Amino acid sequence: MYAFASSLTPESLHEVSLTAFRELARAGVRTVGEFHYLHHQTDGTPYDDRTLMADAVIDAAKQARLRIALLRTAYHRAGPGRDAEPMQRRFCDADVDAVLRDVDTLRAKWGNDPDVIIGLAPHSVRAVPPSWLTPLCDHAARYSMPLHMHVGEQAREVDECVAETGLRPVELLADRGCLSARFVAVHATNVLAHEAKLLGDANAFACICATTERDVGDGLPDLGALRSAGARLCTGVDSHVLVDPVDDLRALETHERLRTRARVTFRPKYGTPAEQLWREGSVEGAAACGFRGAGGHVVIRRDHPTLALVEDELLLDAIVFGANASIVDRVEI
Repeated sequence: MYAFASSLTPESLHEVSLTAFRELARAGVRTVGEFHYLHHQTDGTPYDDRTLMADAVIDAAKQARLRIALLRTAYHRAGPGRDAEPMQRRFCDADVDAVLRDVDTLRAKWGNDPDVIIGLAPHSVRAVPPSWLTPLCDHAARYSMPLHMHVGEQAREVDECVAETGLRPVELLADRGCLSARFVAVHATNVLAHEAKLLGDANAFACICATTERDVGDGLPDLGALRSAGARLCTGVDSHVLVDPVDDLRALETHERLRTRARVTFRPKYGTPAEQLWREGSVEGAAACGFRGAGGHVVIRRDHPTLALVEDELLLDAIVFGANASIVDRVEI
């Protein structure tokens, strides 16, 4: 990954982003939250135009007719007590003020575009020093921006956070005032029940990237604890190894079945499990990116073989639990 990231130019980043976004659009996606941390030249020197790479990604999303939350990532180190590795330098900034200036530049440039939202993304407790968290979170709060962060993705991250601060990641974020209804804990794989409650009490999100999490073997998050605590669930693609948003939203139930060895893991207060999963994969995902509403209607191929013999009243159940992105015909905006 680092070798590939080091090879990208503003032009090739635009091309790669456009390809990825077109694939998302073809699969029925209308809104993308781009966790963007490829900022500088390969040696870490900023471009003369510091937001050149971010602008290339936003331009690609607009060309693919997607709404985009460009989540400008803060990155500083390889881990507690470890300087950034050479191939991480283009992700990194020397101080938190440089991050905030770039965010403000992007806000000024794109603030009047209804299909673009600028957010902040402290990468993780591994890559961002504890001293950066409060100014980053305060800035996001001041301008009501989405605030995304990798949280508890790997056990090592949790252990290092405890060793450095005496707190687990969600505990640290709560202590620094980072949790709110705009906060999105990406992955949340190693989050304990009391941490899930901290997220739920703040009405925060947990973004589960199921197809990537199983691809890299990170483990299964306790979705039952997150649901019970009132955390808002949504889905992400992350690595683009597999692009199937239907599979991603279905996994909010089926992966929990694997973890708990149960055939039904939640019963929504209103509607059916399929209806709630569809809402989490669409409306809630858009809200996590700062947009109101799904932004379009997914038109499916009713004549798709997967949906043959399915009665209309069972159509959503069949889509959520038995189909994939090939049923998507288009998205009407």
